[in-house]
Amino acid sequence: MSPAMAATAEHSHTHDAHGHDHGHDHHDHHDPGFLKKYVFSTDHKMIGVQYGVSGLVFLAFGFMLMLVMRWSIAHPGEPLPAGLSWILQLFGDDFVTRWAPDGKVSGSLYNMFGAMHGTIMVFFGVVPLGFAAFVNFVMPLQIGAPDMAFPRLNMWSYWLFFISGVFMMASFLLPTGAAQAGWTNYSPLAAVIQRNTDARFWTGQTQWLFAMVFNISASLLGSVNVLTTVINLRAKGLTWMRLPFFTWAMFVIAFLLLLAFPPLEVAALMQLSDQVFQSSFFLPTGLWTSESGILNVSGGGHPVLFQHLFWFLAHPEVYVLLLPGIAIVAEIIPCNTRKPLWGYKSMVYAVLTLAFLSFIVWAHHMYLTGMGTVVATFFQFTTVMISVPSVILLTCLMISLWGGSIRFPVPMLFATAFLPMFGIGGLTGLPLAFSFIDLYLHDTYYVIAHFHYIVAPGVIFALFAGIYHWYPKVTGRMMGTVLGHLHFWPSLIMMNVLFAPMFIQGMAGFHRRWYDGGKVFEITAHKYFYLNEIISWGAWGLGLAQIPFIINFFLSIKAGKKVTSDNPWNATTLEWSAPTPPPHGNFLTEPVVYRGPYEYSVPGALKDYSPQWEPVTELEAAETAKVPASH
Repeated sequence: MSPAMAATAEHSHTHDAHGHDHGHDHHDHHDPGFLKKYVFSTDHKMIGVQYGVSGLVFLAFGFMLMLVMRWSIAHPGEPLPAGLSWILQLFGDDFVTRWAPDGKVSGSLYNMFGAMHGTIMVFFGVVPLGFAAFVNFVMPLQIGAPDMAFPRLNMWSYWLFFISGVFMMASFLLPTGAAQAGWTNYSPLAAVIQRNTDARFWTGQTQWLFAMVFNISASLLGSVNVLTTVINLRAKGLTWMRLPFFTWAMFVIAFLLLLAFPPLEVAALMQLSDQVFQSSFFLPTGLWTSESGILNVSGGGHPVLFQHLFWFLAHPEVYVLLLPGIAIVAEIIPCNTRKPLWGYKSMVYAVLTLAFLSFIVWAHHMYLTGMGTVVATFFQFTTVMISVPSVILLTCLMISLWGGSIRFPVPMLFATAFLPMFGIGGLTGLPLAFSFIDLYLHDTYYVIAHFHYIVAPGVIFALFAGIYHWYPKVTGRMMGTVLGHLHFWPSLIMMNVLFAPMFIQGMAGFHRRWYDGGKVFEITAHKYFYLNEIISWGAWGLGLAQIPFIINFFLSIKAGKKVTSDNPWNATTLEWSAPTPPPHGNFLTEPVVYRGPYEYSVPGALKDYSPQWEPVTELEAAETAKVPASH
């Protein structure tokens, strides 16, 4: 980079730091036309927005399926009220006639919605929003890259994901309905549940597998792209230990996806072969069903093999869900406490350790398969071990609050609420590490509560925080504060009304697959029936609490308060040096990094934030030399 260019860059960034409105749009002369700009875009920012909006739509859809399930649990045998029956009408009259006669939720419909709720929320909601959307929009800006390493591959990644979503949604309209074998799709149930049909290819179970193959392929393309971009396209001066923790976490997630997803893709193809071509990868000899008697298959397969392949992906997948939340919170807390992220290096090493350990804990989901005490002991040990790096991450975030000059814009509300909610989810998971406890609690509402405390008031709160935080960089406008508060406080209350009572029901033995809420066990379980209604009211209240967010999200695009600076939060990482919204190529001049990612309240600095793109002043260097390193 020439001295003249460096001087231009420094002048541009200094000008920006003083909060002037630039009106950068005239710098972007790249106009590829509507289709290539908004539909088949190769620009990482537009692909990030596509993933984000798609993920939010799928989250809303998966949430609506759960609302119907909660009615069935709280009011078994009663017709759906008008406020919920419209959800079924989305699938057409034939669907309602077949699966909800007299407007009542049948057991088959409950199983279908349960399987699809889990699948859509995890693979089509949280991962596309938490990983794909944020990594595509934010990460190249944070490392000073003009785009992702492989822009066309990036476009293909999104469209493979989109095709997988079409397959998954269309499966509801098939005569068999959508998949009904749970979001885990275990064999042999998944292979035989819709077997008695002439067109085995056109069943919900088969289309579930096709959708997952496309979805996994999309994730693999995206992860290769992320790894290559972070390794090769970092700005001058951006060494590994100057990377923002957000980028470190996304780098690790890409490794998890690349290494863990192929086994599930292979398992899906093998199960597809079992269903369509009558193979027996997962079907044992002499398998008997009430509809067909002994199945006419070659046999010799092993159902537990599918569980191993599934959970070898699905436990790292838990951290693919979780780490984007921690990554976002790690950006928002230092920015709003005006002090550095405490223990940055500890967090980097913890997330690398977490990634490694996540590959050797998968069978703690499988204690009921009778794996034997030696193997169970190994997985109990590794499961307790993996809690250590998780606690390090959470502790560093909590200590980062200590002594800070804390301000509470809407992103900070969601980020700070994430900490105790994720803490509850993590601590309640520790007892499940032990097989003698898990044998009792497996598949009960205790497990539902533990997992959902991590991903709902935990991860999804963090994702909301990220949306509010980076929205001004995407659109050039702020989201409304009043609507943000109307979104946050009811959501926080309703999340706990919804999930906290599930711990009590779970310890009382309430099973996750009772579509009538346990009415069949009225003699023994009646003491906790009343919680079914409380939990369901929490779910419906949570749905209403999202209305302010939806209004805020779309209204602020045109009516939100315009930002007066490229750096409205006075943050330190590189994405805030780009014009707002960033043009094609992202930066007006080549970015150069001079310092670490979280230099807030630096002794000797003229202001309480020292961005990465500003050179270290002599006064800062002198003051820093006097202070012993504390991190």
